[in-house]
Amino acid sequence: MAERVLIVDDDTRLSAMLSDYLSGNGYTVHTAATATAGLTDLGRRAPDVVILDVMLPDLDGFETCRRMRAVSDVPILMLTAKGEETDRIVGLELGADDYLPKPFNPRELLARLKAILRRRNGSAAVSRVLRFGRLEIDPGSRSVRIDGRECALTSYQFDLLVALAENAGRTLSREQLMDTVKGEELDAFDRSIDVHISRIRAAIESDPKHPRRIITVRGAGYVFARFQDDER
Repeated sequence: MAERVLIVDDDTRLSAMLSDYLSGNGYTVHTAATATAGLTDLGRRAPDVVILDVMLPDLDGFETCRRMRAVSDVPILMLTAKGEETDRIVGLELGADDYLPKPFNPRELLARLKAILRRRNGSAAVSRVLRFGRLEIDPGSRSVRIDGRECALTSYQFDLLVALAENAGRTLSREQLMDTVKGEELDAFDRSIDVHISRIRAAIESDPKHPRRIITVRGAGYVFARFQDDER
């Protein structure tokens, strides 16, 4: 079955171009010109991934992303203005999985979609459950629990957490994390990793301001603690 892409963008020419390009690469594509229509289609069609523009006529893309994330864990790729790093950070903080600045090459967008869907489908995930004290990471079901309570993470954040957990005790640089999770030579910026780590900490740390699971190694990157919750 072809994977379903929902494009939410009021630029009808761009949407038509992307629809033709992605359809030609085996995807089923639906488009929406407003946030309201996009939110309706999200519930009606259950897409596998959403391409969401920041500039929309009724709600902006940030509020739309927030509303989508409140009802679905569908991967979201946001389209932002070229060079607007603030837009990218805000989008990631609201739950977007990735971003792409305009203008862009359709081949790069396709590469990013493939990377997102590959992560979503868990093709590279190990099957064994990873346990660290009260924290349980299950790559098979793509779920994270603390004391049986599920923690909400985006697809990208889940894969970041798995990459860190599989290398527990080893410091990973931002570049290593981006390479491990994306698996593509794609443009990224260091602060995107920091934003995602902050969101992961908010979900799994008892005190995110004083983390015990994901530790910052100044000037080097991050390390996932081997021992947590006073386990030895």
